[in-house]
Amino acid sequence: MKKRILATLLTTLMVASLALSGCSGKQPTMDGSNAPDAAPAAEAPAAEAPADAAEAPAPASGDDKTITFWNIATDEPDHTLYIWAVDKYNAETSPESGYTVEMVPTVNDQYKEKLAVAMGAGQCPDMYTNWTGGSLVEYAKSGLAQDVTDLVDKYGLRDRYTEASLAQASIDGKIYAIPVKSNSVASFFYDKKMWAEKGYEIPKTLDELEALCDKMVADGITPFALANQPQWTGSMYYMYLVARHGGPEIISKAYDGTGSLENESTIFAGEKIEEWVDKGYFPEGVNSLSPDNGDDRALLYKGAGMMLHGSWQVSSIKSENPDFYENLGAFPFPEITGSSADQTAVVGTLGDNFISFSCTGEKLEEAFKLATLYSTDEFMQMDIDSGNLPPLKAAKSDEPAWQDILAVLNSASSVQLWWDQYLPPAVADVHKSATQKLFDKSETPENVAKEQQAAMDEWLSQQ
Repeated sequence: MKKRILATLLTTLMVASLALSGCSGKQPTMDGSNAPDAAPAAEAPAAEAPADAAEAPAPASGDDKTITFWNIATDEPDHTLYIWAVDKYNAETSPESGYTVEMVPTVNDQYKEKLAVAMGAGQCPDMYTNWTGGSLVEYAKSGLAQDVTDLVDKYGLRDRYTEASLAQASIDGKIYAIPVKSNSVASFFYDKKMWAEKGYEIPKTLDELEALCDKMVADGITPFALANQPQWTGSMYYMYLVARHGGPEIISKAYDGTGSLENESTIFAGEKIEEWVDKGYFPEGVNSLSPDNGDDRALLYKGAGMMLHGSWQVSSIKSENPDFYENLGAFPFPEITGSSADQTAVVGTLGDNFISFSCTGEKLEEAFKLATLYSTDEFMQMDIDSGNLPPLKAAKSDEPAWQDILAVLNSASSVQLWWDQYLPPAVADVHKSATQKLFDKSETPENVAKEQQAAMDEWLSQQ
């Protein structure tokens, strides 16, 4: 019974093939015609509705007229995009409603710690951004993320958002968050001009990737622009290597207790990363470099070969280095020749950030009104112009970099949610800290796999 409940609880963005139209039950799917240029379908957390939510702590916000909005929009263009809606609400709706929105942006990794502390104390803000997955399930179970399905229908948001992006924010068919800003998929970004000058070609297989990296090292170039201080950035390499070797279902089976993270694919991924460390593919001091400081992008600008990252980087690069942006290209993580695993699965989300709400009644509806502004045509165009592609049905982009990213999405059979978001928070923390050790070779691949599975076993035993 326990395994059946867990399997239902978090079947998240796994093996969501383009043929999902034949599925039924608790597997919301996306009609490819509604996705940006027919991107692949994706599944949402098909969790049991949180039965204990009514007994959970009351939302932290009181009856005051200030709506507190936490997010990670500290840099451009994100700050301008997020504050636009806040200013618009305060100028146009606030005089009638009597409510005022206060936006509190915090740098990404500090934000995650801040939100965790607030959630643990049952004192979270009225509205806040998150990344769905296991964390959203926990928020909903604790009564700190409200069911907004009726408001989604009342304000017609199903007509605006792609079906898959709303599905990702759903638990047992009920919506607990609103997607914002962009579709995100992890892919390799590179300087097309530099590659052309060097005669480099896009690798299709892992063997070709390694041959290219060897050539880059010989040319005095660091192949991978990685800043792994927060751990989740290096996790992208691990996730893709596991998926290419053994398939994306490895993580879902580990989650529902029918599989393990101690297997040949996780060992392969760990060994490959350590091999790449030995061969000089990563920058010196990789685990001390910070993406919040833009250290990874700086490496790319200075001539590193490529950067494996989420597509939110497109807007950041466009904002801070327009000249580099003109030659920005992207390509998918290469295939592993001979592997029986699906080689087209991608890692990412159909929606970059998601807004959830921890207030009720009139205040909840006013906070939700603010969130609806992120689905308007005006915001959509601002978002596209900034270098994003929002998860809205009407969104299209002529940006060259996005044509490459859409090609990655269009060839993908499924979208796997980032492990650090897919996994329950306690296990995700161990996943990140354990895999980081591969990049300084302070732990063996076997022990890294064992450490992750031990955390998973402990979590499963408590369910």
